[in-house]
Formats: sequence, C-alpha cells, structure tokens
Amino acid sequence: MEKKDIDWENLGFGYIKTDKRFVSNYKDGAWDEGTLTDDAEIVMSECAGVLQYAQTIFEGLKAYTTKNGEIVTFRPDLNGERMEHSARRLEMPVYEKDRFVDAVLKTIKANEAWVPPYGSGASLYLRPFMFGSSPVIGVKPATEYQFRIFTTPVGPYFKGGVKPLTLKVSDFDRAAPHGTGNIKAGLNYAMSLHAIVSAHEEGYDENMYLDAGTRTRVEETGGANFIFITKDKKIVTPKSDSILPSITKRSLLTVAKDYLGLEVEERPVPLEEIGDFAECGLCGTAAVISPVGKIVDHGREICFPSGMDTPGEICMKLRDTLKAIQLGETEAPDGWIYKI
Repeated sequence: MEKKDIDWENLGFGYIKTDKRFVSNYKDGAWDEGTLTDDAEIVMSECAGVLQYAQTIFEGLKAYTTKNGEIVTFRPDLNGERMEHSARRLEMPVYEKDRFVDAVLKTIKANEAWVPPYGSGASLYLRPFMFGSSPVIGVKPATEYQFRIFTTPVGPYFKGGVKPLTLKVSDFDRAAPHGTGNIKAGLNYAMSLHAIVSAHEEGYDENMYLDAGTRTRVEETGGANFIFITKDKKIVTPKSDSILPSITKRSLLTVAKDYLGLEVEERPVPLEEIGDFAECGLCGTAAVISPVGKIVDHGREICFPSGMDTPGEICMKLRDTLKAIQLGETEAPDGWIYKI
C-alpha cells in the first residue's frame, strides 16, 4: 500500500486523524464484536462515568515499517495484560488480552498507509483506551463502557531528538502508596499536569517523582520509568509497588542481559544515591530511552559524567539495540514482534 504524503522526518508527537479506529461497546454484561469505523467522534451522556469520576484507562504502543518493508508491532500482548490489570483495579470490565491483540492488529492493518516508512525515525502510535459511558451520579462504577483504539503517526516524544534532558525533583507526588500508580489510569496523568507545566515554565524537561510515603526514594517521571547505569556498567532500575510496570523497561532489561551482557538489578533507589551513577535515562513507549544529563534537587545540581552534550554510551547502546530489534535490523526474542 502506498504511504500517505507526509513529511515523515519532521513529525512531532501529536495527534493526526487517520482513516480507521476500532470500537467495541460493553452493555448488559458483555462486549460486542467490535468494528472498524471512520467516525472519530464520541457522543455520550453528560453524566457518563468517565466525565464524573474519571473512570478511564489507556495503553500506548507503536507500529513500525521494518528494514525489509514489513509492518510490525512490538509486544502488544503485554499491553493487553497490563490493560486487564488496570481494568480490574478500576472496577471496569476486562477486555481480554487475545481480543485486545486482535483489535490492535486489525487497526494497524486498516491504517497501513499511515505507518511511517523505514528510516524516517517516525512510527505509528496506537492509543487503546476504555471509559465508562453510562450515566453515573452516585460514586460507583458505570454499567456500560466503550473500548477504542485510534492511531496517529508520530515523531520523537522529546523535541530535538536524543539529547540529554534536565529534570527537577518535584515537590508534588505522582502516586500514593497502595494507590493507582501501578496501573495506566487517566487520573494518574491528570495529577501530573500541573507539575509538568510548572517544570517546563522553570526550564526543565521533566519531573523526578519520589515515593509519596517517605519522599526519599526515586520512583518515575510523569510518563516514563528510570534506568540508571553504575560506573561499572550495571543497570539499576527503581522498584516500587507504585511504579507503572513499563513494557519498554522490561524489554530493555532483557536487551541489557541477553544482547549486551550487562548485569541488571531492580531495587529501591534512594535519592541520595543518584549522584553516584554514571548515566541516567528515561524509558517508555513514546520516548524509547531518553538520556538525562542533570537532575536539580531544590537548587542542588546532580550532573552525570555522561554530560549535557552527548548521550551516555550505555543508554545509547540500549536504545539502538532495542530500536534495531523493533525495525527488523536485529533478530528479536521469540514472541516480541507481531507481523501485520
């Protein structure tokens, strides 16, 4: 299929309406078969559960054109599993993983012309999401829901591509202990909006959130997990029950062990320790991995030896290897790549 006439290499990370989206409705205790539609508009009651009590969850994944011209997507089964967990936590009906993956593949297939060409640096971003659609005025779960997937071609998440970022240690909390930090709920991101706007106004690229219980341990940013690299090249990632389990992070840890031969460790990371690391990166579906050059803790600057001019060596090796797997340049572990 011929690609759309788009300046692929200069795409930002924003919404562009594509041809088709997938829609399935839950009513009377069951999901319907779902369908692909041209209609990008949603009509619902003013009293819908999502509007009154933020009953909504979402996922994010990408489709790529590989080196040999195939269209693929990366580990959608894990997105389906995570969405099942999110739904259970917010008392929403589960959209089963197998149906989720099937819907993802159908949606990509229907928008093949929007998948950026190999070598452009862009990808097709997929946003599966679910929300309570029936009227709810008392505080309780909705009885009807809609599951949708739309797509949009995107460029890099951070403007300027792969260059070291500057973060600030936030005075705000991202997630409460025993709260919803470990699921992908819209309410988590709403809570971070004021903090990220404030950070940008102060000249920072992102926030570093600490654990809300003690405010002594590193958790994550508003939209990505942390990866630290020690001076002897060991990979360390923060461990906490209130961190979102990143599919990209899990994949990068496998890349570190099995492709680069590096030791990896998941454990609590005290804020006081971060100055001892050689490199720091943010990882997630949107950014893949973005190097961090400096973290500012209330005026105290913590500068990583990798510096602000060029990305750290290990961060770039991790990023380049994972991208090579996604683009068909390097053989992938079994089950990671789904061909359309």
